[in-house]
Amino acid sequence: MPGTYSQIYIQIVFAVQNRDALILSSWEERLYQYITAIVQNQGQKMLAINGMPDHIHIFIGIKPSCRISDLVREIKKSSNEFISDKQLSKYKFNWQEGYGVFSYSDSQINNVVQYIMRQKEHHKKQTFKQEYFEFLKKFNVSYEEKYLFDWVLDNDAEDIKGL
Repeated sequence: MPGTYSQIYIQIVFAVQNRDALILSSWEERLYQYITAIVQNQGQKMLAINGMPDHIHIFIGIKPSCRISDLVREIKKSSNEFISDKQLSKYKFNWQEGYGVFSYSDSQINNVVQYIMRQKEHHKKQTFKQEYFEFLKKFNVSYEEKYLFDWVLDNDAEDIKGL
């Protein structure tokens, strides 16, 4: 049978280095548009993008030929250069090493899009650290905490023990 047919949806989550709150509301939309263009130029489909001052969520439909690690590397590298070139941050901006990637079925698309678009409301109730550990648990991802993001504040460690 000729052709390749697929339906692959993934959410990518990554943080600003040291979890610094450097993504300002005054330019976050420009950043999201720039990242959307990167995703589209790589032949993938942006479904939703949003975040907080210290992290970002990207939900995309990907082709089977897409290497997620290459895509994330390009997003981080190019968006770092964009932020620097446009002088959007008065501080040195870098994305933290590492990321989370989680897969979804077609029936979950609307819920995931809504979840991502409501990040600001969501994080009034839950920290990024709590959210991230919840993802790892929900998707049965094995991990060693020492290899996760460099958390700025570890005083919410008690919050994640119950997850």
